[in-house]
Amino acid sequence: MKKILLYSAACLLALSSCDMDINENPNYPASGDITPSLEFPAVQNAIAAVPGDAMFTYGGYFAQYFEQRPEYNQYNDIAELHFDEASQLFDRCYRTIYAGAMTDIKDIESKTTNTANLYVCKVMTALAMQYMVDACSDAPYTEACQGSSNPNPVWDDGQSVYENVLKAMDEAEAAIAASDNIDMTDPMFSKNLDSWKRFANALRLRMYMRLIDANVDAANYTAKAKAIVANGILPVSDVVFNVYSNAEGQYNPWYSNIFSLNANNFCAAYPLVTYFNSTNDPREAYALNKAAASGKYVGEIPGAKTKYLEWDGTKLMDKDVSLVNTEVAKAMPVYLFTLSEVEFLKAEVELRFNNDEAAAKADYEAAVENDFLSRQVAGYSDFIAGDKVNFDKQATKEDKLKLIYMQKWVALFYRNHFEAWSEQRRTDVPAVSSASAEKVHKDPTSYTAGNLIVPAVNYYGNNGLCKRMPYPSSARQLNKNTPAVKTLADPVFWDVK
Repeated sequence: MKKILLYSAACLLALSSCDMDINENPNYPASGDITPSLEFPAVQNAIAAVPGDAMFTYGGYFAQYFEQRPEYNQYNDIAELHFDEASQLFDRCYRTIYAGAMTDIKDIESKTTNTANLYVCKVMTALAMQYMVDACSDAPYTEACQGSSNPNPVWDDGQSVYENVLKAMDEAEAAIAASDNIDMTDPMFSKNLDSWKRFANALRLRMYMRLIDANVDAANYTAKAKAIVANGILPVSDVVFNVYSNAEGQYNPWYSNIFSLNANNFCAAYPLVTYFNSTNDPREAYALNKAAASGKYVGEIPGAKTKYLEWDGTKLMDKDVSLVNTEVAKAMPVYLFTLSEVEFLKAEVELRFNNDEAAAKADYEAAVENDFLSRQVAGYSDFIAGDKVNFDKQATKEDKLKLIYMQKWVALFYRNHFEAWSEQRRTDVPAVSSASAEKVHKDPTSYTAGNLIVPAVNYYGNNGLCKRMPYPSSARQLNKNTPAVKTLADPVFWDVK
């Protein structure tokens, strides 16, 4: 297993250090003798690197968990929404998905007739394509990874990608022969086919909710979502890619980048800290440190690092804000789907579609409790009794639904920031504050704790937040079918609120 994972890591290092045509085979060593058993862990590793590395950072800023630490500068442009295609923010993720995972999946599919193996490849394809669409709205799918026979694959629209990967996953599951079992190395589920089916249902549920809210065949997907919740064949623990340790060279990929730079650029954002404080949430201490100057948890106003001097006459310093405790991430797994996210989705289905507040409450409380357990944080019982987070104390159905969304936002912190950003775009919760960053700073009473804040310095200039990732620069250079340039204001297909 160690040799297999070293191979996977080597593939990712190669992908991140060169501009590779996504139609070229990236396998190392370049040999037709590489077996599916060796390739499948590389597929998992590559796909996990998307939410577990670059998008952990970018999603952390877009969901307003992170801000740029005052005395450091690496992510100023992210905090201030000062980027476009030329910034190449999504290029490494794009190469990892296509030149890594998708190319290996195509190769596995050409080498095996085992229906269980083919099924889990379709599940991982669905996850990879979900990431592509959620970032860029469109994605090469029907013509992807055809090599020199098609160097310019068409970019399919996001709705068709979503629907086609869901269909392919359904068909592959229906085709599993009773005599077939997974025979590839499988770090995620140790070849347990039942666990794969549960994960696939969770993935379906996540994608169904986005299709429903985009009003895409909403009645059909609502019925499908209700059926999944009713059947209950869903994960019973966090779905993770967990191969990391506290040893140098074996760190979590996000932490590994921090370690290699010898710099922690991250402090807590104001929305996260104010919401933690307003709800007396003991999870605040999980990955945040108290500000050295005040001994309290203090968040930085989004995009405002350079504005404090203008506003207060005093420059903001590291000691004035809560720094993110990156040591927590050293051996942290990549969370592809938390048990809490599953329970929050169930709660949403029960409340919105079944009008069953009792079932929604049970799922909501299970979601929050599972997040406490996942972080090994005490105090769940006292926390859930608090007026602001107690399900029964919310006055209306809309208030209860908002609470589900807000607590999901909290539970995705330091778990899956890509999903947190996506869910905020889908639900518009947390809401965006009507008060400007300067107004919030000077008059905190104008602000509702947890609401997102338009960055004080906002080069995107549309008085809004980031709605998508730019198309990869490498795609535009290599593929003439890459769609026309989009701005950060252009939403992905399912973001219609």
